Amino acid sequence: MPRVVALYRHPVKGFTPESMSELTVQADGRIAGDRVLAFRFADAATPEQHDGLDSWPKAKGLALETFPALAALRLSYDDAARRVRIRQGSETLVEAGLDEDGRAALVSAVTAFVPGSPDARRLHRPGRLPLALVGDGSSARFQDRARGYVSLHSAASVDALGGALGFPIDGRRFRSNVVISGVEAWDELGWQGDVTIGGVRLTTAGPIVRCLATHANPDTGERDASVLKTLTGSLGQDEPTLGRLLILPGVSGAVGDASGVGGTIRVGDEVILD
Repeated sequence: MPRVVALYRHPVKGFTPESMSELTVQADGRIAGDRVLAFRFADAATPEQHDGLDSWPKAKGLALETFPALAALRLSYDDAARRVRIRQGSETLVEAGLDEDGRAALVSAVTAFVPGSPDARRLHRPGRLPLALVGDGSSARFQDRARGYVSLHSAASVDALGGALGFPIDGRRFRSNVVISGVEAWDELGWQGDVTIGGVRLTTAGPIVRCLATHANPDTGERDASVLKTLTGSLGQDEPTLGRLLILPGVSGAVGDASGVGGTIRVGDEVILD
C-alpha cells in the first residue's frame, strides 16, 4: 500500500523546506504555511493576472532556478509570532518580524548575501533592486502556478533518477509537499482521477515539468547534478518530469476560496487511487 513517508512546506519561496509531521490542505487547495512569503524584484512587487487569478512568476523574484546559492541558507519561520530567521552555517544573518522594520532587515540581509554568491550578477540587472518582501505570512500564494495545488513525488522515482545519474540524490531538490513510498518508480506520472491521502480527497492535475532549480544541492546551493538532461536523455522523457500535481475538486484556485473540502495529511497516511 502506498504511504506518505515525508511532508514539507516552504514558508518563503526559494528558501529552505521545513520537514513536517503533518500538513493542512486548506479549502482553497493550498498547503497552510507553504510559500506565504517571497522576495520579489522591484518591478514585480505586485501580481500579474493569469486566467483571472493572481500570478507571481518565479523568474521575477528570488528562486532557485536562477539563484541556486539560496539553498545554502537555512530559514525557519514561526507562524504564531510571524518571525523569520535566516542562518548561514552557524551564523544567524537576521531574525525579524513582518512589520515594516522587520521586512527591511530581512531584505537587507538577503540583498547582502546574494552579491557574495556566484549568482550576484543576476541581481544587478535593471528593475531588480531594491528587493521587496511580499506576503502576509499566512496566505499561501507564491506557488509557481496561479492555481493552488499540492505537489507529490515518490521516493522510488528519485531513487531511479539517482541510479541514472550514478549517485544518490536528495529528494528535497524537487520541493514537493508530499513524498510517498510503496509504488514503482514513475508510477505517479500515470495517475488519473482521484487520489485520497489520509482523509483528504484530491484529484490529479498533471505531472510536474522540472526546471534548473533541481540542479541545486539543497545543502550547499551548488549545481552538482544534471537532472534535466538525465530525465530527457538516459531516461528518455519528452520533457524533464518528476512528480505530480494534485488539486481539490471543485475549487476555483483563487487564494482564500473556501469552496473545497481540505483536511490534514500526516506521515504514515495511506495513499488510495480511486
